[in-house]
Amino acid sequence: MEIITLENKADSRNDQVLREKTKTIKDINDEIRKTAQEMVDAMRRGRGVGLAGPQVGLLKRIFVTHAEGDKPRIFINPSIVWTSQEQGAHEEGCLSIPGLWADVKRPERITIQAWNEKGRAFTLEASGMLARVIQHEYDHLEGILFIDRIDEARREKLLDKLGKQEKRKRAG
Repeated sequence: MEIITLENKADSRNDQVLREKTKTIKDINDEIRKTAQEMVDAMRRGRGVGLAGPQVGLLKRIFVTHAEGDKPRIFINPSIVWTSQEQGAHEEGCLSIPGLWADVKRPERITIQAWNEKGRAFTLEASGMLARVIQHEYDHLEGILFIDRIDEARREKLLDKLGKQEKRKRAG
């Protein structure tokens, strides 16, 4: 399972997938369980703390997390049902936008409902790093990237940097 990266080009298939809203998973079966485990493995290989379906080319409502101090978690058909009014800005990066980081303001605490890989519904109250990771991955399911949550001037700077990185890679 390969993690796709943003190219910041209108005709890029990767960019289209990363910007598309995902579809509900109808049946939590062996195929979905296998996909979830492959996503956990890909997240670990990429040294990330979360990974969502679109990041591996899967337009389905699934993401995985493994925030520091927490266990690996699988979220299928998640819904954030509550967010705190208190917000905080913390640095975020993304496996699909390697090498770019920015402070993103998000609610400090959330409540999420989802299903696990066994098809069991659960509700989780999260705060701190886990809440941030969940919100970041949830955004992916809605076609939103962390760079969409920062001011335009900072976003343009980061996208320019991304373009320069791409040119260096191609020049080899």
